[in-house]
Amino acid sequence: MDNTEVPYFTNAKEGYVPAKLAQRNSATQPLRLLQFVVRHVIPDVLQFLVRLVPLLLQGLVGLVLPAQKKSIRGQTALVTGGANGLGRALCLRLAREGCHVAVVDIDLPGAQRTAEDVRQLGVKAEAFLADIASSEEVDRLRLAVETKLGPVDVLVNNAGLLAVLSLSEGKATDLERIINVNLLSHFWTIRAFMEGMKERRRGHILAVSSIMGYIALPRSVSYAATKFAVRGMMQALQRELTMDGFGEEIFTTTVFPTFIATRKELMDLLNELSFDEKLAILTPEEAAGEAVEGMLHGHTRVLAAPFFIRLFIYLTDLLPCALSSLLLETITGKLPQLTKRTENGA
Repeated sequence: MDNTEVPYFTNAKEGYVPAKLAQRNSATQPLRLLQFVVRHVIPDVLQFLVRLVPLLLQGLVGLVLPAQKKSIRGQTALVTGGANGLGRALCLRLAREGCHVAVVDIDLPGAQRTAEDVRQLGVKAEAFLADIASSEEVDRLRLAVETKLGPVDVLVNNAGLLAVLSLSEGKATDLERIINVNLLSHFWTIRAFMEGMKERRRGHILAVSSIMGYIALPRSVSYAATKFAVRGMMQALQRELTMDGFGEEIFTTTVFPTFIATRKELMDLLNELSFDEKLAILTPEEAAGEAVEGMLHGHTRVLAAPFFIRLFIYLTDLLPCALSSLLLETITGKLPQLTKRTENGA
C-alpha cells in the first residue's frame, strides 16, 4: 500500500488563494451558449444514445434469461463481525458456496466457534482477533489472513454498532466509536485488501448497510448517518473501479436489510414499538441468504426488506417531504412516547 503523505488539507505557502474568473461579456453570452451546445451537449447526447442501446438490449435479455450465478468456490472470504448474528450467518452461507472463511471479530471465542462450524462444511476457516476500527490492526490482519488462508477475494464488511441515540445523546467517545466501526472500518479494510484484488484482477466487496441507509428514523441520527455514508461510499467506489478499468473484474454489492432478529435488546425495542407486527423481521440466515445470492448474481444493491418497504424506497425521492414524514409517523407512532420515557430515565 502506498503510504506517501499527500497534503490534501494544506493551503499554499502564501495562504488561501481565492479563485478568479474571467470577466464575462453579456453581449457574447448567446454565442458562448451556442458553442457550448455544439461542442459538448450534442456530442455527449449522441454518445449517450449510442452506449444506451447495448444496455437496453442487455436489460431485455435479462428479463427473459436470468443472470448467471457466478462461482466463488475455492476463494477466500473475510467477514468482519463474524462471531455472531448476521456475520456468523454470512460465514456459514459463504462456506456453503465453497469459500474458505476468515472470521474476524473482537469476540475471539465467538469467532472461534463460528470458524469451527464453518470447517464442518468442508472448507478451511480461521478465527482472527482484530479491532477493525484501527487501520494499524487491519494492516496486521491482512498479513495474518494471507499467511493462513491466502489472498482475500471476497471482502464482507459486516461489523457494526447499532446505537439508538439522538443527536445530543451519547458521549463524544461513543459517537467516535460508532463512526469508526460503522464507517471508517470500511475504508481500512477496503484499502488493505483491494490492492491485491487489483493485482489479481478479481474480487468482490460486500458491504452491509441498513434499511436506515435509505429511510432515516428518529432516534437513529448517528447510526443512520453512518449507514447513509456506507451507501454513498460504495456507489462512488464502484464507479471509480469502472473508471479505472476494473468494472468487469472487481464488483461491489451493498445490502440494505430491514430489522434482523439478532440481539435481545433490539427485539425488545421492536416489540415495544409493535414493529414486530408491522414489519417482517428477518432471521440472520434469511438476510445472509439474500445478501450472498444478490452478490453472486451481480447485483450492486440488495434490499432485504418487505415489498411495501422496497416500494416506499423507490418512491421516496418522488414523494413530497410532508407525505414521506406522514408515512413514517404512521409506522413509528410510538417513538415520541419512547423518547419521552427515555428522557425521564425510565
